Amino acid sequence: MTIHPTIRYDDADAAIRFLTSALGLTETHVSRDDAGRITHAELGHESDIVMIGTRADPIGPFDTGRAVIYLAVDEVDAHHDRAVAAGATVLTGLVDQPYGSREYAVTDPEGNVWSVGTYRPEAKA
Repeated sequence: MTIHPTIRYDDADAAIRFLTSALGLTETHVSRDDAGRITHAELGHESDIVMIGTRADPIGPFDTGRAVIYLAVDEVDAHHDRAVAAGATVLTGLVDQPYGSREYAVTDPEGNVWSVGTYRPEAKA
């Protein structure tokens, strides 16, 4: 089994611009409806994918509220500097956690929290 977080945005195009420029995610797929709204997009990070789309109007059962997503990276200080340079709003500055991770957190333009750190949890069989 694999897990792929899915987040809905009021402005999915702006979300993609932020997530690719500030956090270094890679746009791998975008589908749009006839009006040009993003119905489904996939953004990659290493071997993982986060899926995003545009919230329905009216809000539907698959439209999410705010989310917290964690990205594991090797060079967290450089990643932090990239996010700040791209205008990300820092929620938590760089910190060394007692469980061994060095991390920071930012919010995207719609209030979702993106935590970034060196901790790489592993599923137990």
